[in-house]
Amino acid sequence: MKTAMMALLLVASQAGAHQASLETFSTKPILADLSDLKALDIPVLAKEESVGVGYAVITPEMQLKIQERAHKVGKCGGFEDLTTEKNFQALNFTSMLSSLAEIKAKNDLYERAPFAAVAVEKSPKIEAAVAEVSEQNLREWVTWLSSYPNRYNRGKTPNVHVEDMKRRLQTLLASSNIPYEISLISHDSTPQQSVRVRLTGSTRPNEIVVLGGHLDSINQGWGGGQQAPGADDNASGSANLLETLRIISQKEQPQRTVEFFWYAGEESGLLGSAEIAKSYKGEKRDVVAVLQLDMTSYPGAGEFVIGNMTDFTSKWLHEYLRAVNEAYLHARIVDDQCGYGCSDHASWFRQGYPTLMPFESTMRADNPNIHTAKDLINDKTNFAHSAMYSKLAVVFAMDLANSTARQPY
Repeated sequence: MKTAMMALLLVASQAGAHQASLETFSTKPILADLSDLKALDIPVLAKEESVGVGYAVITPEMQLKIQERAHKVGKCGGFEDLTTEKNFQALNFTSMLSSLAEIKAKNDLYERAPFAAVAVEKSPKIEAAVAEVSEQNLREWVTWLSSYPNRYNRGKTPNVHVEDMKRRLQTLLASSNIPYEISLISHDSTPQQSVRVRLTGSTRPNEIVVLGGHLDSINQGWGGGQQAPGADDNASGSANLLETLRIISQKEQPQRTVEFFWYAGEESGLLGSAEIAKSYKGEKRDVVAVLQLDMTSYPGAGEFVIGNMTDFTSKWLHEYLRAVNEAYLHARIVDDQCGYGCSDHASWFRQGYPTLMPFESTMRADNPNIHTAKDLINDKTNFAHSAMYSKLAVVFAMDLANSTARQPY
C-alpha cells in the first residue's frame, strides 16, 4: 500500500511520472464526489469545495470501492474517468474544477434573476402523443435488453447488443417521414460503441435537443464478466427512449434537431458520454437541453414519484420539469441529489450544457438489485411508473424542439 501511495504522490507532482504510473500500476485519473473520496480515504489531489468534486488518481481496488459505495448509498456510476481526455496527463485539473464551479455559479444565478416563471401550454398534439406510450412496448424492450448475459463495455462481446440495437432502430424508423440518421460512435476510451439517432430539424437544424441514457450494464464483481442483465439499470431508460422515438418519429418534422443517445461505458466512468459531450463543445454545437434517463422502473419512493436530481443539472430545466408535470404528468416531484458522476448528464453539464436528470425514486430508495445478477424484471418492476418517463421524454422532445425556449443566460 505504501508503494501505491508513493505512486500517487509522484503522479501529483510530475506529469511524465503520472503517465508512467498509469501504465505501471493501471491507475486512472478521475473526477468524483468529494465526500466519497474522503470517506474511502482516497488521496485527493485537487478539489473544489463549492461543487463538492475532487480529482484523484485511483487503482483498480479504489475503483471497486467507489463503485461499491455508490451502490450502497444509491448512486449509479459514481465518477468520471478522465482518460477520456486526450493528453489528460497535461491537463490543469485545478482549472478544470474551477471551470465546473463557474458553470454551477452561473446556473445558480437563475434562481436570483428576474426571469418569468417557465410555463408550458398544453398542446392537443402533444397530449395525444403522450397517450400513445405503451407499457407493453416498454416491457418487451426491457425483456429483450436484459436477455443478454451482460452489456459490459469491456466484455468479450461489448457490441453485440449495440449492433442489434442498430438493426431494431432501422426497422423502427423505416416508416418515418422525418429525415434521420443512425450512427454507431466509436470511442478511444472503450471498445464499446454508443448509438445515436438524429431526427433533423426543419427550420433550425443547428439547434439540438438531446435525449439519452446508457446502454451498458455491469456486475459489481471483479472484471464485470458476471451476469449483468441490467433490467432497471439501464434497460428501463433505454426502453423509454425507444418508445419515445417510436412515437415522435411518426409525427411532424420538428423545427429543431432531436438526437437520441444510447451511451457506451457509463458504468466505467461516463466513458461514451464524456467523449461525445466534449466533441460537441469543441465543435460549438448548439445543444439547447439534455435529458438523461437512467433507471425508471423501480418506484422505491412511491408510484409516480419523480426524483429530480438538482446537482449538476439546470435550474431552468427544473422549472421546465415542474411545468411539464403540471400540464401533462401530474406526478409528485421530490428534489434530491446524486453527487458528481452519477450518470451521463454530468458529462454534458461539465461542458456547460443545460441538463435534467429525473430518476425513478429518491436516491436512497432506488433499486437494491442494480449491478447484480438480480437486476431482472420482477414483481417490483412497475411499467406504469416507467411509462411516465417516456411521457416526459415525448413532451421534452416535441415541446422544446418546436419552440424558441432555451436557458436564459
